[in-house]
Amino acid sequence: MLDSSEVSRLLDILGNRSRRRIIALLRQKPCFVTEISERLVLSPKAVIEHLQLMEREQLLVSYQDERRRKYYYLSHDINVIVSLQKQDGVTLPSIEENQRTRFARNLEVFRRMVRARDELLDNLEQLEREIESRFAEIMRMREGFVTDEGDIEIVLVLSHADLSLIELEEVSSLSTDELKQRLDNLVETGVVERINDRYRIRGTHGE
Repeated sequence: MLDSSEVSRLLDILGNRSRRRIIALLRQKPCFVTEISERLVLSPKAVIEHLQLMEREQLLVSYQDERRRKYYYLSHDINVIVSLQKQDGVTLPSIEENQRTRFARNLEVFRRMVRARDELLDNLEQLEREIESRFAEIMRMREGFVTDEGDIEIVLVLSHADLSLIELEEVSSLSTDELKQRLDNLVETGVVERINDRYRIRGTHGE
């Protein structure tokens, strides 16, 4: 049985939609960082931060395979049950008028903040649906530009940020030689470009 502080920490973790999506994915099977990034269309950096937080809270554990890829899986299954019970006959204590005014003001500010948060979450969910739809369209049109899963992994990582070769090695499951070869091919086909020591998605800005 969890104590109140442990319940509060768990609710804080589960309050983040991306972490809930990661947990749902890891319920299916262990995954490594770039695999989670690709499946959920999240930046590797964000995935790593979420995984490290959940690992510190002992919700996840990890192991490395022979290719030194770090796989994460759930240490415990998580089931949250919320019970709401109506309380009858509650008598409010007497409150001074200035306290009543401050209380009402705080309630109004709280209401506006909650509604603003809900609106942001609605917009975020809509944006995530649009991102997933655009990614599906890219996958349909990839022939001749992006050959296989290795190339897709690189494109997804660079979609989140421009990275150097060293930074790409840190978040990629590819070997250094394979990563260099694939980057050269993607540069040649015009999907990726290199600016100084960093790689980025070429897009229309390269035309």
